[in-house]
Amino acid sequence: MESDRWLGIELRHFLALEAVAREGSFGKAASTLGYTQSAVSQQIATLERIVGHRLVERPGGPKPVSLTEAGRLLLTHADAIAARVAAAQADLTALDEGQAGTLRVGVFQSVGQRVLPELMRRFLGSWPQLNVTLTESANDEELLELVERGELDLTFADLPLTEGPFDSVELMRDPYVLVVAADSELTDRERPPSVREMSELDLISHKHCRTVQRLDAVFGRPLDFVFRSDHNQTVQALVAAGVGCALVPRLTMDPADESTVVIELPKLPPRVIALAWHRDRYRTPAAHAFVETAQEVSAELEIAPVAA
Repeated sequence: MESDRWLGIELRHFLALEAVAREGSFGKAASTLGYTQSAVSQQIATLERIVGHRLVERPGGPKPVSLTEAGRLLLTHADAIAARVAAAQADLTALDEGQAGTLRVGVFQSVGQRVLPELMRRFLGSWPQLNVTLTESANDEELLELVERGELDLTFADLPLTEGPFDSVELMRDPYVLVVAADSELTDRERPPSVREMSELDLISHKHCRTVQRLDAVFGRPLDFVFRSDHNQTVQALVAAGVGCALVPRLTMDPADESTVVIELPKLPPRVIALAWHRDRYRTPAAHAFVETAQEVSAELEIAPVAA
C-alpha cells in the first residue's frame, strides 16, 4: 500500500533534501552533512522513489541543482519534522538537567533594560545553580521561531503572538507615548495632541515592533515615519536633536533623560508584553518559576513605571 511505502521515509532523507536545496549541489550538501556525494544522491533517489515524485532538478554541468515544485512542497513538511525532532531533543535534555541545567530565554531591548535586571536578580537568588542564557533580537517573530525549533525555552513577545504552537501569559501593558524634545511647544499644552495633529508630525519609531502596525487603524491610514530604528537610545537621541517626535511604547524610553519629555496618549492601544513557550514541549520547574517571577516584576513596573 502507498501509505505503507511512506513509512520507509527516514529523517536522514529529509535532511539530505534540505541540504541539497540550501547548497545547490550534491557535493556541497554531502560536505555539510559529513556524507559522500554518492550517499546523498542515494538518499534523494530513495526519497523520490518512496513519495513517487521527482524532487530535484539535475541540470548537469556547472548549473546548480534545484527543487521541483513537489520538492519544495515536501521540504516545508521536512522543516517542520526536523524542528519537532530538535524540540524533542531539547525536552529530554531539560528533563535530564533539572535545576542545574540551562534555561534559554529570548528577549528584546526594552525588556532587557527595564524588566530583566530585577527579574534576573530575584530568579537567580532562588535558582543559583541554573544557567540562564539570553538571545536578543529586535524582532520577536525571530525569537518565536527559535522557540518553535526548540532552540529557546521561553521568549518575551508582543501579543497577539504570530501563528504557531505557542502558549503564553500576559505580563504587562506598555502604553504608547509621544516623546518630544524638551523645548517643544507640545510640552506646554494641557492636553495631548489629537490623532490628527500627531499624523501631521515628523514621526520616529521602531522597525520591528509589530504593535506599531496596529496604530494604523486608530489613525485611519498607514503612518509615515521619517526615521525608524530598533535602538531605543538612537530614537530618543534623535528626538532630543529635533529630528522628529517618537511614537513608541513607554518602556522603550529612558524617563531620566531630561533632553526629552514623554506625553501620555491614553486613547492609543498599548503594547501588550507576554512570555511565550512551545505548548507541546516539557517545561521545567525552573521555566515555570521564571514565568512567575516575570509576572511579579512586571506587575510592579506597571504600578510604578516612572520609578522603574
